Amino acid sequence: MNALWRWIRREPEIRVRVTVSAVLVSGLLSSALYAAVMALVRQEEVSDRERILARTGRRVAALVRLGRPTESTITGNVDLVQVVDARRRVLAATPGMKGRPAVDFPAPAWDDDRRDGVTCRARGDGCYLVVAIRVDDGPAPRVVYSLARRPGLMPEPVLGTVLALCVPLIAGLIGYGTWRSAGRTLRPVNEIRRELDEITASDLERRVPVPPRVDEISRLARSVNATLDRLEGAVAKQRAFVSDLSHELRSPLTGLRTELELALSDPDGTDVPETLRAILKNTERLQAVVDDLQALARLDSQEGLRREPVDLHELADQEILRRPRRTHVTIEGDETVIVQGGRNELARLFTNLIDNADRHASTTLAVTVRNMPDWAQVEVIDDGPGIAPGDRERVFERFTRLAEGVHRDAGGTGLGLAIARDIATAHGGSLTITDREDDVEGARFLLRLPKS
Repeated sequence: MNALWRWIRREPEIRVRVTVSAVLVSGLLSSALYAAVMALVRQEEVSDRERILARTGRRVAALVRLGRPTESTITGNVDLVQVVDARRRVLAATPGMKGRPAVDFPAPAWDDDRRDGVTCRARGDGCYLVVAIRVDDGPAPRVVYSLARRPGLMPEPVLGTVLALCVPLIAGLIGYGTWRSAGRTLRPVNEIRRELDEITASDLERRVPVPPRVDEISRLARSVNATLDRLEGAVAKQRAFVSDLSHELRSPLTGLRTELELALSDPDGTDVPETLRAILKNTERLQAVVDDLQALARLDSQEGLRREPVDLHELADQEILRRPRRTHVTIEGDETVIVQGGRNELARLFTNLIDNADRHASTTLAVTVRNMPDWAQVEVIDDGPGIAPGDRERVFERFTRLAEGVHRDAGGTGLGLAIARDIATAHGGSLTITDREDDVEGARFLLRLPKS
């Protein structure tokens, strides 16, 4: 619940983080797209210039074959052209290449008449695209070199500038859209937070609004309401427990106070042994309540449960023989029934069940311990008045005592059966009340524990 509350309170921070992340991601993607577009534009410009160079080179090569490689005949769209023979002598050149040495670029291979590439030593002022066209074959071929300046990183400055401005614009638009979208998406979270801020311990019946659409936020709202339901039930149970505990402690404390006040009001007429016995009885009842509360606290926190192999038949024998009973007690069943559990806790469970049966039995009670296929089964049966079906779950509630039980055991705490069921549950088992199989009046407690 605390982690969920912290997440809900961080709604503004989450909105900012989502927006910033969207802006960064969109900026990176836009930048990558911009770089890819500019690379394509540059590659297209290189291809266009190479096509022009190749076309010019082939036209000049045709003129060379006709024997007319003069400056006037090789001028055209490209102003950087040279005709070089096999000995690297310049036979003709355009004005832009006049007086310069032969282009430092290899001639086409023997099986091809064209070679494309880049040279940075043609004019000494940068790098140039080069297309070399072989004029004729034979031992002394002539080669036409056509050159054009290689495009820079941004061959189209206007287009590059426009595209560069689009990168922050796209990132900004995506960030704005993400901010608005995150605001709409997280608006129910803000409403949940405001509602939770107004819920107090005395106002736990309120619930957070659930958005109509089915998404993570609506599931979050339903989880919050389910948590509030459990919290309200736990608080109500705690309040009832405190109220019942106060009521249970009031009787022995009142008895102690009464005995002490009577002794103080008439010291000479007080029967000291009788007064001490009454005080001791009330003190024992207080101690019983405190011991039961400590047992419940340990079970609720799942502390102190050290599991070990326990023989239930042997444990039942020990608990029956530990102190004398009001009624006749018999035990039967399998000789060895082993489970994994806490010996002290299981002993307390047996004690509570047997003590309860002993208080309500008329003459006898029976304990049966058996091995079943998947679990160990213990039955505690008495011949008392029994428990009505409508009360069979209520007797396991804390501080619950039926009218007949109060009459038989006015000093009980009302926690014995609740502790017994909690112990069974802590061991992965169950404790229920069923009808006797022989249709005789009485109560039948059925305990089932998983076998080791």
